Amino acid sequence: MNSATTGRRDAPPRVSEYNVALTPANRRFAPALHWTLLALLGIALFISLGRWQLGRAEEKRVLFEGFAAGTAEAVPLPDDYGPLERYRRVTARGHYDSSRQFLLDNMTHEGVAGFHVLTPLVQYDLRVVLVDRGFVPLSGRRTDLPDLSVSDAQRAVTGRADSLPRAAVSLVAPPASGWPRWISFPEMSEIAGTLDARLYPQVVLLDADQPDGYLRDWHPPGMAPDQHIGYAVQWFGLAATVLVTWIVLSFKTRESPP
Repeated sequence: MNSATTGRRDAPPRVSEYNVALTPANRRFAPALHWTLLALLGIALFISLGRWQLGRAEEKRVLFEGFAAGTAEAVPLPDDYGPLERYRRVTARGHYDSSRQFLLDNMTHEGVAGFHVLTPLVQYDLRVVLVDRGFVPLSGRRTDLPDLSVSDAQRAVTGRADSLPRAAVSLVAPPASGWPRWISFPEMSEIAGTLDARLYPQVVLLDADQPDGYLRDWHPPGMAPDQHIGYAVQWFGLAATVLVTWIVLSFKTRESPP
């Protein structure tokens, strides 16, 4: 007896019969070895980069806090000529030796190329302090220099103790001669040997309110701590993305029986 006789129709197949392969019961977790190793490598790399950025953020936090603390009252240079914490405000008495000045080359300020003027300050005991009197933009030719001379009268100078800038890549510069002398990323020992004097191990960044200076826009180098933290979050986010992607792609659909 067919359905036309009885008035019955065959029931349509249920939707679940078409989607049986999409149910969780029909999927299994089967990660491929090569994708697993690749994911582990990527996760380890991104986490390592994130931790490195967090370390840089901590270094910059200490540096920026030290720069802010450097606004405190200036202290005399230690009697033993030992170095102080970076950016500590110091005061020193002596007279400038403008006949033997150094021009620190390969410096920039807001995209403008120029140099810093480093002038020896000779103290009463003939010990020498190197004073960074500020930034001077290049006018075009190195021979067209402004008047860099300064009075040799006794004075007290104040500024921040700092180290000389270092090059990202080691540079070998040809020997320089004459005064003022062009130098590029020197060591304090080199300058001390040139002056043949006991040189204080840090340079003094002359305060902006001190006379006989040039452009002095002192600030800690590099990015602020928050920027490093932002980069760390991005690296950790990439690690999480790789992990989630690996988990999703590791689920395979079971083969349904015919």
